Amino acid sequence: YGFGWEGAGWKVGAESVDVRKAENIPSPSPGRLFTRSIMNSPAEVPSDFFVNYRLCECEFAFQLNLDFPAREREYTETDLRAGIEHLAPVIEIGDSVFEDWYSLSGYFGGMYDNAGGAAFVIGNRTKDWAEIDLPNSNLDLYVNDFYIKSGKGYQAMGHPVTSLTWMVNWLRERGRDVFAGEWVSTGTCTGHCFVQVGDLVSVDFAELGLVEARFI
Repeated sequence: YGFGWEGAGWKVGAESVDVRKAENIPSPSPGRLFTRSIMNSPAEVPSDFFVNYRLCECEFAFQLNLDFPAREREYTETDLRAGIEHLAPVIEIGDSVFEDWYSLSGYFGGMYDNAGGAAFVIGNRTKDWAEIDLPNSNLDLYVNDFYIKSGKGYQAMGHPVTSLTWMVNWLRERGRDVFAGEWVSTGTCTGHCFVQVGDLVSVDFAELGLVEARFI
Protein backbone atom coordinates (compact mmCIF):
# COMPACT_ATOMS: atom_id res chain seq x y z
CA TYR A 1 0.00 0.00 0.00
CA GLY A 2 1.32 3.34 -1.08
CA PHE A 3 1.29 4.97 2.35
CA GLY A 4 2.70 1.97 4.18
CA TRP A 5 -0.45 1.61 6.29
CA GLU A 6 -1.11 -1.75 7.92
CA GLY A 7 -4.15 -3.53 6.51
CA ALA A 8 -6.82 -4.77 8.92
CA GLY A 9 -9.38 -6.19 6.51
CA TRP A 10 -11.77 -5.28 3.72
CA LYS A 11 -15.04 -3.45 3.08
CA VAL A 12 -17.75 -4.04 0.51
CA GLY A 13 -18.74 -0.73 -1.00
CA ALA A 14 -21.90 -0.21 -3.09
CA GLU A 15 -23.28 -3.65 -2.28
CA SER A 16 -26.86 -2.46 -2.85
CA VAL A 17 -28.46 -1.75 -6.21
CA ASP A 18 -29.67 1.68 -5.01
CA VAL A 19 -26.16 2.80 -4.06
CA ARG A 20 -24.71 1.50 -7.33
CA LYS A 21 -27.31 3.43 -9.30
CA ALA A 22 -26.57 6.61 -7.35
CA GLU A 23 -22.83 6.21 -7.83
CA ASN A 24 -23.06 5.00 -11.45
CA ILE A 25 -21.05 1.84 -10.93
CA PRO A 26 -21.87 -1.64 -12.29
CA SER A 27 -20.88 -3.83 -9.35
CA PRO A 28 -19.84 -3.70 -5.70
CA SER A 29 -16.63 -1.78 -5.06
CA PRO A 30 -14.20 -3.32 -2.52
CA GLY A 31 -11.90 -1.25 -0.36
CA ARG A 32 -9.27 -1.79 2.33
CA LEU A 33 -9.62 -1.27 6.07
CA PHE A 34 -6.52 0.02 7.85
CA THR A 35 -5.42 -0.43 11.45
CA ARG A 36 -4.73 3.30 11.81
CA SER A 37 -8.36 4.27 11.32
CA ILE A 38 -10.18 1.55 13.28
CA MET A 39 -11.76 2.70 16.56
CA ASN A 40 -13.99 1.20 19.19
CA SER A 41 -17.36 2.74 20.02
CA PRO A 42 -17.97 5.24 21.48
CA ALA A 43 -15.34 6.94 19.33
CA GLU A 44 -14.09 10.45 18.77
CA VAL A 45 -13.21 10.55 15.10
CA PRO A 46 -10.56 13.15 14.23
CA SER A 47 -10.55 15.33 11.14
CA ASP A 48 -7.14 13.94 10.12
CA PHE A 49 -8.85 11.00 8.41
CA PHE A 50 -10.86 13.12 5.98
CA VAL A 51 -10.40 15.34 2.92
CA ASN A 52 -13.92 16.34 1.85
CA TYR A 53 -16.61 14.14 3.41
CA ARG A 54 -17.78 12.23 6.45
CA LEU A 55 -20.17 9.70 4.97
CA CYS A 56 -21.64 7.32 7.56
CA GLU A 57 -22.81 3.86 6.57
CA CYS A 58 -24.34 1.48 9.11
CA GLU A 59 -23.18 -2.08 8.57
CA PHE A 60 -22.58 -5.56 9.94
CA ALA A 61 -18.95 -6.72 10.02
CA PHE A 62 -17.30 -10.05 10.67
CA GLN A 63 -13.89 -10.77 12.16
CA LEU A 64 -12.41 -14.04 10.91
CA ASN A 65 -10.64 -16.79 12.84
CA LEU A 66 -9.47 -18.79 9.82
CA ASP A 67 -7.29 -17.98 6.84
CA PHE A 68 -8.94 -18.07 3.42
CA PRO A 69 -6.07 -18.47 0.97
CA ALA A 70 -6.52 -17.85 -2.73
CA ARG A 71 -7.50 -21.03 -4.56
CA GLU A 72 -9.23 -22.16 -7.73
CA ARG A 73 -12.43 -23.38 -6.06
CA GLU A 74 -15.02 -20.88 -4.84
CA TYR A 75 -15.61 -20.48 -1.13
CA THR A 76 -19.18 -21.14 0.00
CA GLU A 77 -21.24 -19.43 2.69
CA THR A 78 -20.80 -22.58 4.76
CA ASP A 79 -17.01 -22.18 4.50
CA LEU A 80 -17.22 -18.59 5.66
CA ARG A 81 -19.61 -19.28 8.51
CA ALA A 82 -17.10 -21.79 9.87
CA GLY A 83 -14.41 -19.11 9.88
CA ILE A 84 -16.19 -16.30 11.74
CA GLU A 85 -14.86 -15.30 15.14
CA HIS A 86 -17.06 -12.27 15.83
CA LEU A 87 -19.97 -10.33 14.45
CA ALA A 88 -20.03 -6.61 15.24
CA PRO A 89 -22.27 -3.66 14.39
CA VAL A 90 -20.18 -0.91 12.83
CA ILE A 91 -20.18 2.55 11.32
CA GLU A 92 -18.09 2.60 8.17
CA ILE A 93 -17.09 6.17 7.32
CA GLY A 94 -16.37 7.24 3.79
CA ASP A 95 -14.48 10.11 2.22
CA SER A 96 -13.35 11.04 -1.26
CA VAL A 97 -10.74 13.18 -2.94
CA PHE A 98 -13.45 13.99 -5.50
CA GLU A 99 -15.38 17.13 -4.60
CA ASP A 100 -18.76 15.78 -5.75
CA TRP A 101 -19.38 12.29 -4.34
CA TYR A 102 -21.92 11.39 -7.00
CA SER A 103 -19.83 12.57 -9.93
CA LEU A 104 -17.07 10.01 -9.35
CA SER A 105 -15.84 8.54 -12.61
CA GLY A 106 -17.82 5.34 -12.16
CA TYR A 107 -16.25 2.14 -10.86
CA PHE A 108 -12.67 3.19 -11.51
CA GLY A 109 -13.09 6.49 -9.73
CA GLY A 110 -14.24 4.61 -6.65
CA MET A 111 -11.44 2.07 -6.91
CA TYR A 112 -8.79 4.79 -7.11
CA ASP A 113 -10.33 6.21 -3.94
CA ASN A 114 -10.28 2.95 -1.89
CA ALA A 115 -14.04 2.67 -2.50
CA GLY A 116 -14.38 5.75 -0.29
CA GLY A 117 -13.08 3.97 2.82
CA ALA A 118 -11.68 6.35 5.46
CA ALA A 119 -12.50 5.20 9.01
CA PHE A 120 -14.27 2.41 10.87
CA VAL A 121 -15.99 2.37 14.27
CA ILE A 122 -16.69 -1.03 15.86
CA GLY A 123 -19.41 -1.77 18.39
CA ASN A 124 -19.89 -4.73 20.70
CA ARG A 125 -18.42 -7.97 19.37
CA THR A 126 -20.42 -11.16 19.73
CA LYS A 127 -19.48 -14.79 19.12
CA ASP A 128 -23.06 -16.01 19.51
CA TRP A 129 -24.36 -14.56 16.28
CA ALA A 130 -25.46 -17.65 14.34
CA GLU A 131 -29.00 -17.68 15.75
CA ILE A 132 -29.60 -14.00 15.06
CA ASP A 133 -31.97 -13.34 12.15
CA LEU A 134 -29.55 -10.97 10.45
CA PRO A 135 -31.60 -10.29 7.29
CA ASN A 136 -34.44 -8.97 9.46
CA SER A 137 -32.25 -7.28 12.07
CA ASN A 138 -33.26 -3.64 12.40
CA LEU A 139 -30.96 -0.66 12.82
CA ASP A 140 -31.94 2.94 13.51
CA LEU A 141 -29.69 5.87 12.63
CA TYR A 142 -29.63 9.13 14.61
CA VAL A 143 -27.59 12.30 14.16
CA ASN A 144 -27.37 14.60 17.19
CA ASP A 145 -30.21 12.58 18.77
CA PHE A 146 -32.54 13.23 15.81
CA TYR A 147 -33.89 10.15 14.05
CA ILE A 148 -32.74 9.96 10.42
CA LYS A 149 -33.72 6.55 9.01
CA SER A 150 -33.74 2.80 9.52
CA GLY A 151 -32.37 -0.23 7.70
CA LYS A 152 -32.41 -4.01 7.69
CA GLY A 153 -29.66 -6.60 7.39
CA TYR A 154 -31.07 -7.96 4.12
CA GLN A 155 -29.84 -4.80 2.41
CA ALA A 156 -26.36 -6.35 2.47
CA MET A 157 -26.89 -8.65 -0.55
CA GLY A 158 -29.84 -10.34 1.13
CA HIS A 159 -27.69 -11.52 4.06
CA PRO A 160 -24.44 -10.11 5.48
CA VAL A 161 -22.81 -13.56 5.18
CA THR A 162 -23.58 -13.50 1.44
CA SER A 163 -21.75 -10.19 1.18
CA LEU A 164 -18.83 -11.56 3.22
CA THR A 165 -18.59 -14.57 0.90
CA TRP A 166 -18.68 -12.31 -2.16
CA MET A 167 -15.78 -10.27 -0.77
CA VAL A 168 -13.59 -13.29 -0.02
CA ASN A 169 -14.24 -14.76 -3.47
CA TRP A 170 -13.53 -11.42 -5.16
CA LEU A 171 -10.12 -11.48 -3.51
CA ARG A 172 -9.63 -15.18 -4.26
CA GLU A 173 -10.18 -14.54 -7.97
CA ARG A 174 -7.36 -11.98 -7.86
CA GLY A 175 -4.89 -14.18 -6.00
CA ARG A 176 -5.33 -12.39 -2.68
CA ASP A 177 -5.41 -14.23 0.64
CA VAL A 178 -7.67 -13.26 3.53
CA PHE A 179 -6.22 -13.84 6.98
CA ALA A 180 -7.50 -14.78 10.42
CA GLY A 181 -7.97 -11.65 12.52
CA GLU A 182 -9.05 -9.51 9.58
CA TRP A 183 -12.41 -7.73 9.45
CA VAL A 184 -14.82 -7.72 6.53
CA SER A 185 -17.54 -5.07 6.57
CA THR A 186 -20.49 -6.16 4.47
CA GLY A 187 -21.98 -2.92 3.16
CA THR A 188 -24.43 -0.22 4.17
CA CYS A 189 -27.91 -1.13 5.36
CA THR A 190 -28.99 2.52 5.58
CA GLY A 191 -27.69 4.05 2.36
CA HIS A 192 -25.69 7.26 2.72
CA CYS A 193 -25.69 9.79 5.57
CA PHE A 194 -23.35 12.76 5.22
CA VAL A 195 -22.37 14.52 8.45
CA GLN A 196 -19.93 17.23 9.54
CA VAL A 197 -17.53 18.19 12.31
CA GLY A 198 -19.31 18.41 15.65
CA ASP A 199 -21.96 15.83 14.80
CA LEU A 200 -22.72 12.80 16.96
CA VAL A 201 -23.81 9.74 14.98
CA SER A 202 -25.63 7.01 16.94
CA VAL A 203 -26.82 3.73 15.48
CA ASP A 204 -29.10 1.44 17.47
CA PHE A 205 -28.56 -2.16 16.30
CA ALA A 206 -31.22 -3.53 18.70
CA GLU A 207 -29.87 -6.67 20.42
CA LEU A 208 -26.35 -5.99 19.12
CA GLY A 209 -26.20 -2.64 20.89
CA LEU A 210 -25.41 0.99 20.17
CA VAL A 211 -22.53 2.28 18.03
CA GLU A 212 -21.52 5.94 18.37
CA ALA A 213 -19.09 8.23 16.59
CA ARG A 214 -18.52 11.90 17.39
CA PHE A 215 -16.69 13.90 14.74
CA ILE A 216 -14.13 16.31 16.17
